[in-house]
Amino acid sequence: MITRFELDAKQLVALTYACSAISCLSLFFVAIPYGQFHITYYSDALLGATLTTLAFASVSWLFGFSRFCFGYLIGFYLYIMILGYLWLNSFSPLPYNHALPGLSAVVSAIAFLLPALLIYAPIRQVRVLSIRSVDHLLTLILLVAIATVAAGAYYNFKIVGIERIYEFRDALAFPTALSYLIGITSSSLLPFAFACFVLRGNVWRAGLVALLMLLFYPITLAKISLFAPVWIVGMTIASRIIDSRTTVVLSLFIPVSIGVIFFTLHNKGVLSATPAMTYFELVNFRMIAIPSLAMDYYNYFFSTHELTRFCQVRVLKAFLSCPYQDQLSVVIYKFFGIGGFFNASLFATEGVASVGSLFAPLTAFACGLVIAFGNRLSAGLPDRFILISGAVISQAFLNVPFTTVMLSHGAGLLFLLWYLMPREMFEVDRKTRIG
Repeated sequence: MITRFELDAKQLVALTYACSAISCLSLFFVAIPYGQFHITYYSDALLGATLTTLAFASVSWLFGFSRFCFGYLIGFYLYIMILGYLWLNSFSPLPYNHALPGLSAVVSAIAFLLPALLIYAPIRQVRVLSIRSVDHLLTLILLVAIATVAAGAYYNFKIVGIERIYEFRDALAFPTALSYLIGITSSSLLPFAFACFVLRGNVWRAGLVALLMLLFYPITLAKISLFAPVWIVGMTIASRIIDSRTTVVLSLFIPVSIGVIFFTLHNKGVLSATPAMTYFELVNFRMIAIPSLAMDYYNYFFSTHELTRFCQVRVLKAFLSCPYQDQLSVVIYKFFGIGGFFNASLFATEGVASVGSLFAPLTAFACGLVIAFGNRLSAGLPDRFILISGAVISQAFLNVPFTTVMLSHGAGLLFLLWYLMPREMFEVDRKTRIG
């Protein structure tokens, strides 16, 4: 039997503060090689930035005293993203009124986190799958994934380095149904199957799932497809020896800290540029800085342009008059002309772009209620199962509009699968805390 290491509330709060601090330090370093992305610093604003982020970091206490749930998983990542935006906002050279968007971001984060972290009472299961039905379901997921990979490879299959993906990605074109299937399978169905196999000790099948997840990279040329298997395996290993809440915080603290160390060693001439800066770009810049920077870009753009009023949602676009024909990520890219397409989180899309900074907290609260509903549907399942099966989709919430994650990436379907799962299937894992 394995006893997992677990931090108490105060220790977890301290770790969250440490993660907040290293994230701001990382953003400070990001400005050095990536100044062309409108990231800059000047000493006069340093005190204000420090006080602002310290004040917002008091939200860390929520993570120390809340129990683990799906809202905890994505809530922490979104908290770090908003913290990063507040830091960048203090120095941003983009000419717009920074006070209201900054305040709006704080209120929006709290409005999202309160329901997402504190509402998790279970909903009575009217329909429950039998364990035998779950076995059939997992087999079906594997077959669907294999068919999806084969169909996707028919349209595109290129093994290229990360630095070259933008040479080919703009030309990718899949049928609409296949695009949905790729997103749902890679983000929700396969992680769900992986979690089931891991907690039931089916190592070889879990390995097959990881391989199928990796095969989506040469099809989609998306960085998340390349790193999803590494991410989910890392979360699986960590959650075997550490409790789920601590695993979530460490899943950002450790990678960001490594990037900061690599950057420092590179600047001192100890490490060569290739390994150090490649890692720093992928983790500290692309994974951490870009979601926060997108908030700055969206706030600036929509301070002078017409709001979307949710017309960017595909199912609504046919019924609403929309000032933008392209996707928002394309609109922002064309306006700034740097950094590739700028997809962004619910705070930027359903918030700033759709209703403006003043009303953004209302949409954030609505999104938090949806996540709270997901908490209730998953109540009774082992924390570790929720953590692993939600590991990939949680990253999508950082970079993709909320409605897109729920529909095109299958978060809504994942919620349904959680609800239908027989709780007794994991009784051994819950009692012995092994997996």
